Amino acid sequence: MHKLLLVSIASPLIAGVYKDGILLEVHELEGKASTDLPLLLRRLMERFRFEEFIYVNTPGSFMAIKIAYVTLKTLSIIKKIPLKALDGFQLNGNKPIKAIGKLYFIKEDGKIATKKFQDHMQQRFTLPERLDTLTTSDDNAPEYEIPAV
Repeated sequence: MHKLLLVSIASPLIAGVYKDGILLEVHELEGKASTDLPLLLRRLMERFRFEEFIYVNTPGSFMAIKIAYVTLKTLSIIKKIPLKALDGFQLNGNKPIKAIGKLYFIKEDGKIATKKFQDHMQQRFTLPERLDTLTTSDDNAPEYEIPAV
């Protein structure tokens, strides 16, 4: 049995397949979550039997979070596969995550806030070699850190 870890909050979309908690393979897609995610999941589900889905539910692209949640939640219900969530800061070394314009999400003292930076902050999300380094939550609904406009 395998586990899937999905990072859709920024480009590229990253999916990691884990076996026994160890990273087996990584897929990176530069396209849009709305078109590429269903195709990727279809290909992966043809090759692997998943026992758990994990996705980044905050912070980042609201649309990508929604698409990932609806897609994985649907598969979770239909296939009876548990869905867990984690925040994106666990996968980028707790660095700022792009919000909009010069505004970035930051995490300080366990709380997510926004902060303006004059310079562009480089974003890179990395999947861990082992899943046991992550803190996941059964509370898997998307968390929107700033209200929709």
